[in-house]
Amino acid sequence: MNRADLRSARKWFALAAAIVVADQIVKGVVLGHFSPGEQRPVTDFFNLVLVFNKGAAFSLFSQAPGWQAPILTTFALVASVVVGYFIVRSPGKLLFCLGLALILGGALGNVIDRLRFGQVVDFLDFHAFGWHWPAFNVADSAISVGAVILVLEGFLGREKRPDAAS
Repeated sequence: MNRADLRSARKWFALAAAIVVADQIVKGVVLGHFSPGEQRPVTDFFNLVLVFNKGAAFSLFSQAPGWQAPILTTFALVASVVVGYFIVRSPGKLLFCLGLALILGGALGNVIDRLRFGQVVDFLDFHAFGWHWPAFNVADSAISVGAVILVLEGFLGREKRPDAAS
């Protein structure tokens, strides 16, 4: 790996760090202005609410007896190392590294919550037509957008391969 690649990789890690900082600042504001369970309507379909999620995405495993915080933290840290490796190996792949940086920042933002509180702080609450989405946060949003970008990159980033039958 040359120095230009390392400089290029640094910008992706800086983006991930910016997501962590933004996530933690917003969570700090919410924690400072809301009581647990407090809900403030913003629109007919969106509320701000302070909830704590002991589980994974979309409250998966949230009712489990307590094993989830260490397991999910370990998984996120291992995944972060793997994501970091891929960023360092391919810093010039714009969409690929953008998606990875968003996922990395989001994963680390939620890891900080799990280490501090044993659960994740969620506060964005969308609902419409009798349907209610589980509350989420900035880190979750970054992870979701990053995953969508990786899927798109998988379709758009494929090089044309010569036809094997020719």
